[in-house]
Amino acid sequence: MYSVLLVEDDEFVCKAIEIILRKQDYIISIARNGQDAMQYLQKSKFDLVITDLMLPYANGMELVSKMRNELHLDIPILVLSAVTHEKTITEGFDIGVDDYLKKPFNPAELSSRVKRLIQQKEKNHLIH
Repeated sequence: MYSVLLVEDDEFVCKAIEIILRKQDYIISIARNGQDAMQYLQKSKFDLVITDLMLPYANGMELVSKMRNELHLDIPILVLSAVTHEKTITEGFDIGVDDYLKKPFNPAELSSRVKRLIQQKEKNHLIH
């Protein structure tokens, strides 16, 4: 089973994602803000992080930057956000976001992207 950290402050979105991913046997941990996410990441190992950009205390871009530059984590990051500015999306990829899915999202597309990111991680792990 794979472990996913979901960083989302919207209760409805959080519950929807949790239901979608639990049906596929993913283990889900939930952080409501960037600070809580950092604590989870320092204590536990995850196969994927899904994060919103608009979060209390530390936004999603700050979280991605800290994951890559302070914690040196090389796990896939999927941003799930209503923010659709091309510049923001490009900046995200530049700092280490692996994939970006716009809200509102299609559940099947979310499932497919999660599966693909985890499979890519597994392939990269086998190569190295």
